[in-house]
Amino acid sequence: MDARLNLFGNPLLGTVLKHLNSAGKAVTESALPTATQELVKLRASQINGCGFCTDMHTKEAAKAGETSTRLHLVAVWREATVFTDAERAALELAEQGTRIADAAGGVTDEAWANAAKHYDEEQLAALVAIIAIINMYNRLNVIVQQPAGDYQPGQFG
Repeated sequence: MDARLNLFGNPLLGTVLKHLNSAGKAVTESALPTATQELVKLRASQINGCGFCTDMHTKEAAKAGETSTRLHLVAVWREATVFTDAERAALELAEQGTRIADAAGGVTDEAWANAAKHYDEEQLAALVAIIAIINMYNRLNVIVQQPAGDYQPGQFG
């Protein structure tokens, strides 16, 4: 299986990805816990049907010490007992922020207030940014049908 367009070899997309990666680095270096970042990226990628990002963030999370149980249960986090209240709030925000078109009004006040109970302003900013960034990565990969399964942890630095 080949992608429709080489995201990594196209000069214009290379420039776009360079800037997107820089934005992602700002979030990575924030006070938002790494585990939360990976869970949010994984959940948004599942919702968007992005195989490449689902593969990548499952492997990156595992490399960072995430358990297979938690990774397997991200898609059904509401019924799983393995996530903290803070992680649940982040996953809810990620779902609503990813499914903006599915709900008039976008992210609910309740979801925002719940997240704000667990995260300070910098962490909330990081959550908003990481949700937006992963959604852009998802859309790029889904549009070009980027193959999944071969990602190696740390592959992109």
